Amino acid sequence: MRSISGTIRTPWAVTTFTGLLAGAMALSLTACGGGDNDKSSGDSSASATTGTVTLPKLNGQSIEVAAVWTGAEQTNFKKVLAEFEKRTGAKVTFVPAQDPIINFLGSKIAGGQPPDVAMLPQPGAIKQAVDKGWAKPVGAEAEAQLKKNYSQGWQDIGKVDGKQYGVYYKAANKSLVWYNAKVFENAGAKEPKTWQELLTTAQAVYDSGVTPFSVGGADGWTLTDWFENVYLSQAGPEKYDQLAQHKIKWTDPSVKQALTTLAQIWGKKGYVAGGADGALQTEYPASVTQVFTGGDQPKAGMVYEGDFAQVNIGETKAKVGSDAKVFAFPSVGSTAPVVSGGDAAVVLKDSKAAQALVTFLASPDAATIQAKLGGYLSPNKNVPTSAYPNEVQRTIAKSLIASGDDFRFDMSDQAPQAFGGTPGKGEWKDLQDFLKNPTDVAGTQAKLEKDAAAAYGSGS
Repeated sequence: MRSISGTIRTPWAVTTFTGLLAGAMALSLTACGGGDNDKSSGDSSASATTGTVTLPKLNGQSIEVAAVWTGAEQTNFKKVLAEFEKRTGAKVTFVPAQDPIINFLGSKIAGGQPPDVAMLPQPGAIKQAVDKGWAKPVGAEAEAQLKKNYSQGWQDIGKVDGKQYGVYYKAANKSLVWYNAKVFENAGAKEPKTWQELLTTAQAVYDSGVTPFSVGGADGWTLTDWFENVYLSQAGPEKYDQLAQHKIKWTDPSVKQALTTLAQIWGKKGYVAGGADGALQTEYPASVTQVFTGGDQPKAGMVYEGDFAQVNIGETKAKVGSDAKVFAFPSVGSTAPVVSGGDAAVVLKDSKAAQALVTFLASPDAATIQAKLGGYLSPNKNVPTSAYPNEVQRTIAKSLIASGDDFRFDMSDQAPQAFGGTPGKGEWKDLQDFLKNPTDVAGTQAKLEKDAAAAYGSGS
């Protein structure tokens, strides 16, 4: 059975971690450095053996790494690259990319200046890079690290036609709702476990004088994440897999049910900060920070997004675990959803230095450095949970590793990028239109199906 992404071939069960989050809000988000004890001698020996992975000496060699990461996420990743430089003697340059990264890479390749390694945020993008002849398989050293440190499921989503092209350096749990603790306290609101309880909680927040939800609608991917959580819980894993592979149409009754459910929040007057127009002008980072600025009178009381929201919360004065708390996305059907995402390192220029970098990124050494800095989650099972800087993050990391292969990958990331990963097009645009007019369920379904059929048919 071939999936649209070309990487996911087996149906995986969904798991929850609601219980694991209980009582995990005790500590604040603090940043601390990594790699302090790793000293590279800088001599001319054949390899550098500091840490758990052996790396070649690469004095005088230079490589470029492209990613769409910005802000603290980019800053922290550069610290990982600096450690690679220290151990190998290579020079690594970070190249800021724009979404969709496949288009960015296409322009770089057409100009004869491709980066050596790219961090691709979708399995579908890895498949496209392979189909276009851009991506190169990872070497034996990186494969050995993957087999040692990753579950089979995380290895498989980096494969195309049985060959390993992607090293998933970063993971995400995209089934979390973060909230302003003081707002909930003032409203007498409780952490919900079901969708109905979420609506009750939202009404309590609204009645206290605070808008319940912040939505980063200017970034269409946040809206696909909302949909995926509702759909996975309500329709179930089997339907989720079918829709992800376009084996059922977006005009299916299950999609109508999920959109109708979403409209209970998106279409409720006063429930979304700034209304639909305001949300569509709010980019993701601001959707998080505006929940945790303004004391107990912020622009909104809660925001849905993944564990990586901690990076943005850290830009405010709020402390994770006291001022900023989190609960698992409530169950809409019989089981609460867990949707995962991630970013994979893919080699575009098959050099010794590029292969050494992806080998390093597949090791616990690299991930442990960034784990200590906060706002990051690794699928690497040999990263010690003690590396994560707060109890919330440690709990999320434990749940990810404990799930093994039992997870569902972000649906839009499995789709051809023209449908699931391009600003102003496909699913992103169609759900932005739906946020603006949540009464038009049938029209939204028709647009989603038209765009999906075109993208899946062309594979672009």
